[in-house]
This record gives sequence, C-alpha cells and structure tokens, in this order.
Amino acid sequence: MEDCIEVILEEHSSRCFSHQQSSPNVTLLIGSAFSRSLWTLGHVLHAWTEGPFQTKEKLEKLKRSGVIFSQVPFLPSTKEQTLNVIKLLEGRKGRLADLGSGDGRSVFAASSMGFQCTGFEINSILLTYSRSKAWWRGVPHTDIHFVKQDFWKTDLSKYRNVTVFLAPAVMGVLEEKLLKELPEDARVIVCRFPFPRWPHSCTAGSGLNQVWAYDVHTARKPSRTSFHPSQA
Repeated sequence: MEDCIEVILEEHSSRCFSHQQSSPNVTLLIGSAFSRSLWTLGHVLHAWTEGPFQTKEKLEKLKRSGVIFSQVPFLPSTKEQTLNVIKLLEGRKGRLADLGSGDGRSVFAASSMGFQCTGFEINSILLTYSRSKAWWRGVPHTDIHFVKQDFWKTDLSKYRNVTVFLAPAVMGVLEEKLLKELPEDARVIVCRFPFPRWPHSCTAGSGLNQVWAYDVHTARKPSRTSFHPSQA
C-alpha cells in the first residue's frame, strides 16, 4: 500500500513542481487529482481488506447500493505489473477492455502491442488525464478510446481481451458477469487479486506484481469453476 501511495506522490509532485510557476490552474487540477486519489483510497480501504470470499447476499446488497462497485480506489499499476500483463497478452490481438482504466497506463501499454483498446473509467479527473495523454501522444481514436461508462452496466461481449485491477471484494461477481458475456476465445488478465473460482491458465510475477491469465473456454467447463488453492 505504501508503494502505491509513493507512486502517486512521485508522479503528481513532479508535475506540480514543473507547472507551478507557469500555470497555477494546472497545478490546482493536479493537486485536486492527487487529493481525490488519497481520499478515495482511505474512504474505501475497507473494501480492499474484506477479501474475495463474500457471501452472495452481501455482494448483491453492495451491488445494488453501488458503494463498492462505483467507488473502487485508484491504485496505479507498477511498471513490473504492467510488463507482466503484456507478457500474458503476447500472441493475442483484437479488442481489449480495461475495466477501471485509471490513468491509462495499461491501456497505453496494450495499444503499443496493436490492440484496439477501450478504457472504462468513471472518475472524471482520471478520465480527463488519460484522454489528454492520448491526445498529447497523438494516438488515433481508433486505437485508444477512454469512456466515462460503468462497465458493470455494459455488455462486454465484443471484447476478446480484458484487463482487470479491482478490489478483491468484487472479483466473485465479476467472474459471473464475464462468464455470461465474453466470447469463448476471450482471455482475462487479472492483477494482484485473482478470481476466487476460475482456474488460471498461467501466471507471471510474484507478490504485489503478480498477474493471472484466465481463458473463458476453460472457465466454462462445469468441473473447473470451483476454487483452486493454487490461485492464492
């Protein structure tokens, strides 16, 4: 957790210092984004420590209230974690959805591999930052598209590749959604917090940088949807 906060501090502080003399408005915007990130982190920290094994009734209650599902904290991926995601996407192509794209770093990395990427993000500040970064880099809209859209309410059936870095408390319900919607040849890459029931096809990294790859056609086999201790 401290490493993630240090990343936020480092990134936002460096931008703040570089712009404070020439553009007070930019400094204010960056400071607001940083403050919002830390506030959100503390406000929903409980959701991250709950663990993935919630009762179905409790998850449904949380889903209806929108507390966890719409207020997942922004914790940026590390460079190593992003590289591990890319490693598990090698040899694949097509459309990719990043669920909760944050500052867009996973989307930009996947785009560099040739994927047509959509980043789903409901935080307006992070969304503006990601879109501005894409514009600054001159990335075509056909390659990267950041949308302010709730992926829980979106049909994801057109995506063959999905990347996820979300709170463990929502992973069980996300399993159910993706199992219903994704095509048979889809692959889901999950960061740090694995699915509680799907069997993983492969994994990369360790500790906080560990990521898992799940193939939908394997997860749909009736005998393979129970929890595997090896995923922990």
